[in-house]
Amino acid sequence: MSPRRRASPLHATRPGVAAAYCGALVLTAIVVVHPLVLGALALSVLAAAVGAGATRRVVRSLRLSLPMVLLIVAVNAMVNRNGLTVLARLGDGGPFGQLDITLEAICYGAEVGLVLVVLVACFALASVAIDPDELLRSLRRVSLHSALTATIATRMVPLLAHDARRVGEAQRCRLNPGGRTAVLRAITTGALDRSLDIAATLEVRGYGSARRPARQRRAWSRHDLAFACSAAAIYALALAVPAPFRFYPQVHGAIDASTIALAGAIVLAALAPFAQRQGIER
Repeated sequence: MSPRRRASPLHATRPGVAAAYCGALVLTAIVVVHPLVLGALALSVLAAAVGAGATRRVVRSLRLSLPMVLLIVAVNAMVNRNGLTVLARLGDGGPFGQLDITLEAICYGAEVGLVLVVLVACFALASVAIDPDELLRSLRRVSLHSALTATIATRMVPLLAHDARRVGEAQRCRLNPGGRTAVLRAITTGALDRSLDIAATLEVRGYGSARRPARQRRAWSRHDLAFACSAAAIYALALAVPAPFRFYPQVHGAIDASTIALAGAIVLAALAPFAQRQGIER
């Protein structure tokens, strides 16, 4: 998936700050286990996608993640033996033992599935709002060769996928297709040939002796400052404010004023930068 230029505050910010903002959302989804806070975070990601003009891609990611959520819940309910609230006793499952479906196992599977939904949605949002070339260009002073390698690798992925489709179409036109092993061998050989050609081209153009480029000064815009403060606030809330919740042996977690305040603070911190609409037209 490639980035799309949109007239949004997230697109107007620099790639490093946008990556830190999306990374803060991802970290919060991993660290926080309280369902109320996770639900608020999921709504924040969807609202951020609307503000960034990435609604279509995020909704497309939900089509991929929601069936996986159902699978996670079903598998966890069947194989997880923890929990005291038994909802159904399915008898002896042979090598799987006694099949007892508990409320705690279902709730834990739903929580893991919700984390997956938020993570996939965050990465879909980042794929629209962050240009990988610009992000890697900002890392040239840290490691020029590593940034160049990552840039070439990201550019080669769609090219190799196109080669695979082209070889597959050519294979179907033959009387004796030869199987998938032949296609894999052809694609691997083509990838190695392309890597040698790219290496020779880079060597001829002098990339092997390239040095760290000069620092380019770029003033921070209002959007850079807004999203940087938002990312810092989300990091602080996720790591410093506790939201205790446990699933075993019984589901237990208080929905008190502090938990509601944490959920509201995360929503406010995640969406506040989108209120600034000046200077987003480019």
